[in-house]
Amino acid sequence: MSLVLDPAAQDLLFREARTANTFTDEPVTEEQVQAIYDLVKYGPTAFNQTPLRITLVRSAEARERLVRHMAEGNQAKTATAPLVAILSADNEFHEELPSLFPAFPQAKDVFFSERAARENAAGMNAALQAAYFIVGIRAAGLAAGPMTGFDFEGVRKEFLDDDHTPLMVVNIGKPGADAWYPRSPRLDFEQVVTTV
Repeated sequence: MSLVLDPAAQDLLFREARTANTFTDEPVTEEQVQAIYDLVKYGPTAFNQTPLRITLVRSAEARERLVRHMAEGNQAKTATAPLVAILSADNEFHEELPSLFPAFPQAKDVFFSERAARENAAGMNAALQAAYFIVGIRAAGLAAGPMTGFDFEGVRKEFLDDDHTPLMVVNIGKPGADAWYPRSPRLDFEQVVTTV
């Protein structure tokens, strides 16, 4: 069985997708980010949870504050990417559930009254949404450089609050010169899939 998605779109979204390490200086507009979000917001999550929060780092002052918290190998590319996004999980996402999941508005209190349950669900579903966001960046014809090499607590204190848990920092823009490392291997189907 073949995929329904056009092969060129398959390449754009998956086969040619790699973490970008350099970018041109072409700006990423607010309209592009809005279009990305307007596409990826429809990706499925449990109970239609929407815990992902996106902090766009645009000002030079905010960029300097962020770069201080990045691992040494991630500082230069974060300093020069046209746009940087801090993706985090909102651990109080459950407050929106009555309107986001009208089929079972009680889910807010039945499943998520305890903070530990919310943090677990927020982390898992925001990570899923972050993956959609990265694919959306590709769909917009841009490159993404997602990174977890940073001081998580420092970024949280600098840009977020106690109700938000940082997940990753994503550099966004048009790929620059020598943007890609060579394609790394992937596991074969048989190594990943088990039928029971």
